[in-house]
Amino acid sequence: MEDAEKGSQQQPDSIPEVGEDAVTSVTPSPPPPTMTEEERQELQEELVKVEDEIQTLSQVLAAKEKQLADIKRKLGITPLNELKQNISKTWQEVTGSTAYRRTSETLSQASLKATAAFSNVGSAISKKLEDVSMRSLQHSASMPVMRNAPTFKSFEGRVETLKTKMGPPTSTSNPRRPEQRHSHRRAFD
Repeated sequence: MEDAEKGSQQQPDSIPEVGEDAVTSVTPSPPPPTMTEEERQELQEELVKVEDEIQTLSQVLAAKEKQLADIKRKLGITPLNELKQNISKTWQEVTGSTAYRRTSETLSQASLKATAAFSNVGSAISKKLEDVSMRSLQHSASMPVMRNAPTFKSFEGRVETLKTKMGPPTSTSNPRRPEQRHSHRRAFD
């Protein structure tokens, strides 16, 4: 048991700081040869006194922390509220910083450029889809099976009605020839 006590007494209370000799902090250094027994006794008493003060201060600190927790509880301040306040305060500090503003402006500009690029791509895709749609419609309209279907005839009648209402009057003596239809198709190719 004495060996265990001696071993625990030899262990340092704290990790040595940078530059501090680790060997001297692990093993007790022998007292300087010029120290008298009376000086050694005074240092031992001072050591005990400082250790007692540290213990007393630790107890006072623990009591103050408990008092603080009680006051916060009575005021309705919860750890979650404190966390929210800390986050809010930190967020305000971050958003107020110059770096955040610069980054925000840069991202805003990049967003505008990306939006314009996506818009252009979307327009190009829409145009291509319209072209494909028109080709499909022209191709399917030329199919005799489709033309004889009642749904197609109804649709064709409605389109003709719209054409007559919206466009200039056309002469019925010169119907559109098939060559014209194919030349119209080539314009989309």
